[in-house]
Amino acid sequence: MAEALLGTKCSSSSSISHLSPNFHLFPTNIKRSQHLIHGSFSPNSRIRCEAASLEGAKTAPAQIKKPKNRYEMVNLTTWLLQQEQAGNIDAELAIVLSSISLACKQIASLLQRSSIVNITGTQGTVNIQGEDQKKLDVISNELFCNCLRSSGRTGIIASEEEDVPVAVEETYSGNYIVVFDPIDGSANIDIALTTGSIFGIYGPDQQCLVDMDDDSTIDQAREKCIVSVCQPGSNLVAAGYCLYSSSVVYTLSVGNGVYAFTLDPAYGEFVLTHEDIKIPKAGRIYSFNEGNYDLWDEKLQSYLDHLKQPGPNGKPYSGRYIGCLVGEIHRMLLYGGIYGNPKNKNSKNGNLRLLYECAPMSYIVEQAGGKSTDGNQRILEIMPEQIHQRTPIFIGSPEEIEKLEKYLA
Repeated sequence: MAEALLGTKCSSSSSISHLSPNFHLFPTNIKRSQHLIHGSFSPNSRIRCEAASLEGAKTAPAQIKKPKNRYEMVNLTTWLLQQEQAGNIDAELAIVLSSISLACKQIASLLQRSSIVNITGTQGTVNIQGEDQKKLDVISNELFCNCLRSSGRTGIIASEEEDVPVAVEETYSGNYIVVFDPIDGSANIDIALTTGSIFGIYGPDQQCLVDMDDDSTIDQAREKCIVSVCQPGSNLVAAGYCLYSSSVVYTLSVGNGVYAFTLDPAYGEFVLTHEDIKIPKAGRIYSFNEGNYDLWDEKLQSYLDHLKQPGPNGKPYSGRYIGCLVGEIHRMLLYGGIYGNPKNKNSKNGNLRLLYECAPMSYIVEQAGGKSTDGNQRILEIMPEQIHQRTPIFIGSPEEIEKLEKYLA
């Protein structure tokens, strides 16, 4: 109705109910009290809408934006259905992503009660990388595997905590390949600091069927066959992480941007809180484990020395290090900056795993407009040769990565 009033004058109180609340009903040179008689308009007064000043104007009326309902929210299930309807994902992938979110809810609950139910500390075992396994490492791995297996949509599962990839039993088998780190930053569990889960999902390539008994193992030929299915990061169809901190945040991408959902404990639902995240082009935060400074090459040392010099604002970069890749990436997506886990004299290939840590996180960051490299090539272009292959990684805002590459050239 407001558009119909443009270029007209209101001559009676009967027109008032049709006016937009944004219109000024009173002339600026007449006091409001002159027009009001016991709460009604004086019959002798003439009312001029401010819209009348636009009489004869040829410009189109501005559209009024509908205010967002404070109770309106989009949960993860609704969002996945919308993505399916838009043709961005199929129903099977939606089920896989939903099953991962269930595993994340269960892990988040266990982390909150870990000290109470006595599941902190080490399990007394080591994984394939020779790292001591925390109790929650083992439990979280089981939760992930069970949720993915019961979805009926996964064919192969590769985890940091498994020596070799697991071929899902034929009864529950599907087409998707899921790689994951069930608990990233598990050293932070016992002191209640930030932890997270990382996952990547690959579509079916050339199917590699492996007959397995419960007690059987996969030899090198079979492992090579499964690695060929797991593909480089450029072939990912979806990836994401779940942050366990003051909030539980499930962040993912299906190839059309990055979206983050925060767990509402009152409803037990992941609610969309960050839509189409774009990483800042530059940032004043760097995150490196500088305890290894003397083990890095001189070019990288020069780069870090540069970051510590005062910038245009008279301040150097701020150093932040959480000890959890998920926490580092989450902060970077929102604030910008750079994270690095480079090779050093003791670790020639870096410390992080390519398949289920670096590739999924690189996919997320690139979808948000960032960059990721091992110092020589794009992380997503590296072809994995082993399940637990490690790689150096530098990841973050595009301008920060470009600056680093100039030092490393």
